[in-house]
Amino acid sequence: MGQTLALWLAIFAAALHAIFGALQKGTQNPWIVRGSIDFWLIIFGLPLAVFFAPFPNAFEWMLLAGAVVIHFAYKVFLALAYERAAFTVVYPIVRGGGVLFTVIGAGLVFNEVFNLIQWAGVFCLVFGIFGLAYYNFKTLSGEPAVLITALGAASITAFFVALYTTYDAYGIRASADPFTFLLWFFVVTSLDFPVIAWFKYRSMKNPPAFAPLMRRGQIGALIAFGSFGSIMLATRLDKVGEAAVLRETSTVFAALIGWLFLKEAVGPRRTLLMCLIALGAVIVEFGA
Repeated sequence: MGQTLALWLAIFAAALHAIFGALQKGTQNPWIVRGSIDFWLIIFGLPLAVFFAPFPNAFEWMLLAGAVVIHFAYKVFLALAYERAAFTVVYPIVRGGGVLFTVIGAGLVFNEVFNLIQWAGVFCLVFGIFGLAYYNFKTLSGEPAVLITALGAASITAFFVALYTTYDAYGIRASADPFTFLLWFFVVTSLDFPVIAWFKYRSMKNPPAFAPLMRRGQIGALIAFGSFGSIMLATRLDKVGEAAVLRETSTVFAALIGWLFLKEAVGPRRTLLMCLIALGAVIVEFGA
């Protein structure tokens, strides 16, 4: 039952994470959008943490402090990548690199072992993700130097995706009550970007309207609760590596969002690569 629930939690997290990424990229500055999201994560999360979760002990505060550092680096490099390239170029690299690093990290930290069928699924998924990113890179317009910088930032972000996935899984497992880590996590890891976003907003010559920006932040915060919360619970219920692989079907959802809402073209090659991503995730899950 736990394995089945973890599967659906990971897929639910994948769909929500693609929406979350599109919200941050969108048509506005990714720094201020992320700041708005984090502001509402604090507003929504603090009462829940105070009234519905046990107060963290000293060890749990140490775990949360580590999460703050890792997630801050992840958010910085992701914002740098989103500034420089299209959503469907950046997002597949971030998620594809992240899943490969996570599977390796889960083996080192949690002694998780994938069989040959599951490794075939991992490489199928990663090939599809990086193929999708490469195709987008070759066909979308933009300055080559800027796109290369974006790819570099996206690759570094992928490393931090793997690091936070593995670290957060350890944190939620090491906590006596998983909701102590989960709810306080949303509060403490959201304290940084509202400050950065405020300074960037004030320095902009033509800043976006404040009210729509805050509404976007509210929606993003609610999605973040569902996405990050679901994947962390999935990693507590089942293998970290398998949950990470299933979450990376978010690239399929991201491609659909890029096509339907961000008006980024999708053709037969992209469709084939998206099918490879989904197939890889299925192979990993059923290979278990």
